[in-house]
Amino acid sequence: MKKLIIILISVVMVVASCSKDRFEEFYPDPSKIANSTIEKQFTGMINSNVMWVVPDYWNYFVVLRITSNRWTQSVGWVNSGAQYIPGSAAINDRWNAYYNFLTQYRVLQEIYENAPEREQIDKRIYMIAAKIYFYHQTQWSVDLHGDIPWSEAGMMVATGGDYVQSRPGYDNAEDIYTQMLDDLKAFATELNNISVIPGILTGFRTQDIINNGDIELWRRYCNSLRLRMLTRVSGVPAFQQRASSEIAEILQNPATYPVIQENSQNVQIDIFSQDTPIHSRNFRTGLEDWNGNLAGKVMLDHLVTNEDPRLRVLFQPALVDGNFIDEWVGIDPLALETAQTALIETGTVSRYNWSTLSRNQYFPGVLLNAAEVDFIKAEYYLRAGNDAMAKASYESGIAKSTEFYYGLRAISNNNDSPEYEPFTIEEINNYLAQEHVSWDAASTTAEKLNLIGTQKWIHFNVVQSYDNWAEVRRLKYPQLNFWVDTSEDQSLPPYRWIYADSERIYNADNYASVQANDRLDVKLFWDVN
Repeated sequence: MKKLIIILISVVMVVASCSKDRFEEFYPDPSKIANSTIEKQFTGMINSNVMWVVPDYWNYFVVLRITSNRWTQSVGWVNSGAQYIPGSAAINDRWNAYYNFLTQYRVLQEIYENAPEREQIDKRIYMIAAKIYFYHQTQWSVDLHGDIPWSEAGMMVATGGDYVQSRPGYDNAEDIYTQMLDDLKAFATELNNISVIPGILTGFRTQDIINNGDIELWRRYCNSLRLRMLTRVSGVPAFQQRASSEIAEILQNPATYPVIQENSQNVQIDIFSQDTPIHSRNFRTGLEDWNGNLAGKVMLDHLVTNEDPRLRVLFQPALVDGNFIDEWVGIDPLALETAQTALIETGTVSRYNWSTLSRNQYFPGVLLNAAEVDFIKAEYYLRAGNDAMAKASYESGIAKSTEFYYGLRAISNNNDSPEYEPFTIEEINNYLAQEHVSWDAASTTAEKLNLIGTQKWIHFNVVQSYDNWAEVRRLKYPQLNFWVDTSEDQSLPPYRWIYADSERIYNADNYASVQANDRLDVKLFWDVN
């Protein structure tokens, strides 16, 4: 196997944004180059960003606590100046994490392309799976920033360490989506006919920490990710016909294009043991520190008023003097700062359920699941004029979301939150009959889109934060009101994140092409509603 540089550290901008005097700091001495294989690098690539998928301190406390968790009102917080301006630490660390991951993917490409032809054929499943996951992570990054360095990014290995040649240009966000959708469609077809020899499949099952080597789950992951991406761009004129026809093709041909249908098929990184490096033990400090787990009034009121069975496993009642009391109070985003602070200081505010979420050391890294797919289906069928299928998908999504969160509570090794009763089908049916939830009570397409958007928002909450913010921006449902920060030009939540500081410093020539639109008030191309 050809020796290759394996870069296992986060760099200022691993796609090449380092000055020459910093080059040696970030890249290993050629005399100390490591050996790798397709199998090892596949796992290493996934593991390189596992802390951004499996709940971890840095992602939740430094990044999500002050950005998307607030801008979707998935949490409550005390209003303060500049709260709609993402901090540089959040932007820079998330940016660097993606490009460290992208570089690991490029190394895998290099190893694969330099392998003998027979080995490439035998191990094709590794590259398909790697690219599906790579595109999932790329979508998150594009949905934060818009245009990003991509096709030319992470090429330090390919250019033999030429950091100047490796400085990447920016790819148009629409072009990135187009390329990803093209490739995912091709992969969906290829996976239908792929044959993996037993020995390779055994290794794949060992190395694959996402789907445990289950090729059927990779088929469902691929097509479900296509549904998400197609839906995300479905309002853009240039993508409308494609989105409509390809979503229809997927949903009308389940044998050819299977998607995630049940929670047993959810795509996630599971925690099997507390004795491995992959764990969610840091979820507690990440979500709970500095009151990052407070309930927001709008979401909590909806759950309480409509007797949502998810209430008792998603949130917990107020804790006063060490005792839980039967009060469900969320932070009102429009209240005075003094009133918001008083709720926190007296303990009379509800919080996210410790035992289900933050103190659940077996909480998985959630990527895509059955409830999300059902809500995607509901929106498609509604826009296509099939009200019966839209209703069935909408109600199925709620049922699967309920099952999902009770399932998370069931695998928890923590019991600090109040005891809970299992949900019943009758509870779900009663919930679906409530005026603010009932499909039949909604008389217009807009009202039904609001129902879908609201349920997706509740289901995503702080668990799928990046997708939650993207969908709230895209759909504009639920309609949320925010305190206006008159002390800053950015008086309301932004439409995008600006670029990392390193781009202006180390990739200045290429950054100049996007500088004019590097503002918080510039919408992404799919944000057309």
